[in-house]
Amino acid sequence: MMRVKVPNAMSDIQTWLCYLEQLHPTTIELGLDRVKTVAQRLDLLQPADVVFTVAGTNGKGTTCRTLEMILLADKMRVGVYSSPHLLRFTERVRINNQESTEQDTVNAFAEIEKSRGDISLTYFEYATLAALYQFKQAKLDVVILEVGLGGRLDATNIVDADISVITTIGIDHVEYLGNTRESIGREKAGIFKPKSIAVVGEPDVPNTILEAANLIGCPLCLVNRDWSYHQIDKHQWQFDSPLKQYQCLPMPMVPLANAATAIAALTYSTLKVSQQAISEGLTQASLIGRFQKIQASPIVILDVAHNPHAADYLSKQLEQLKAEQPSVGKVRLVIGMLKDKDIKSTLEVLPGDVWYCASLYGERGCSGEVLKQYLQDNGVNDVTCFETVSDAYHKAMQDAKEDDIIVVCGSFHTVSNVLAILSIK
Repeated sequence: MMRVKVPNAMSDIQTWLCYLEQLHPTTIELGLDRVKTVAQRLDLLQPADVVFTVAGTNGKGTTCRTLEMILLADKMRVGVYSSPHLLRFTERVRINNQESTEQDTVNAFAEIEKSRGDISLTYFEYATLAALYQFKQAKLDVVILEVGLGGRLDATNIVDADISVITTIGIDHVEYLGNTRESIGREKAGIFKPKSIAVVGEPDVPNTILEAANLIGCPLCLVNRDWSYHQIDKHQWQFDSPLKQYQCLPMPMVPLANAATAIAALTYSTLKVSQQAISEGLTQASLIGRFQKIQASPIVILDVAHNPHAADYLSKQLEQLKAEQPSVGKVRLVIGMLKDKDIKSTLEVLPGDVWYCASLYGERGCSGEVLKQYLQDNGVNDVTCFETVSDAYHKAMQDAKEDDIIVVCGSFHTVSNVLAILSIK
């Protein structure tokens, strides 16, 4: 077997990423011992004074972003780790709202390589350690960690968070987390720590979450029990809890439930944040690929929805958008999915009039033909298959009339392909 050449601090980021992809025999290997050992060697287990860890089936990214923008508005030094990226690996780390540089990422990789010895790390574990290394170097006030998969055995869980957040519980990643909300809740509750506080934004809380918190004595702050929110009108909403009440908050650009969960997490933390910072952060928090409107005529929406829960939210957003338009033609759905997702249930929820099914490649990619078969089995006939997302998107744009709505969805990979075509950053 040929030995893989080890990059160094002078190597470029692509060389490093290719190396990381070859380094470990599997893409995902659940378990924390290996990555925690390397983190201890580099003194990365306390990356900032205050740490939030955010898990959930959907809404993690927008909850993290809301937290980030509110804290930045309050003049704190903040680092965020998220995954996956859409266009560039360096998107995974933000420090004070600035994307990491390739050189900083490479420097982190080189330090991890020196310290790991003969310990094998997956791509995601390497990425997580690189984020923690950069946060430690930056001397931050707050670090926000988005959980990649599940919670209990995710690499981010080597850090003992002060506030553990669960946004939503839905069915996804069943091969790793189980196929019931109870089993998935148990895995996500694995981020709870005895000395932390857990904030849950899922209104229908699985019993396994309650049991997990009770078992380790972790205080649990549940939506509609310990805190709540409601919309006042089109422009305002309010947040209520025994600790804090915020009236007349501006409507956020992210889902209201996720914004409220972020505010709950701040409320139950030790941080003191002004209402002015909350209002300012709410108006600035948005993420690419989350109901992102990139064109007005025809309307083009990009959304990374890739499971039934997210597809249902996307569907409701589309209904609201259509109600606001003077006239609406056809909804043209450009979709590509991964084969390990709940394709059938996701497609059943999405409201497409015309479907453009694209093949995604790699070991997890699903072919457009498979998507077409699911749709036809469900009585949908206006479906065309394409070899690439690019072909599907260009055909949808070619077919669309001015009052049509084009939606690109189904996977981070699908949206990133269109972002690359448009060179949106």
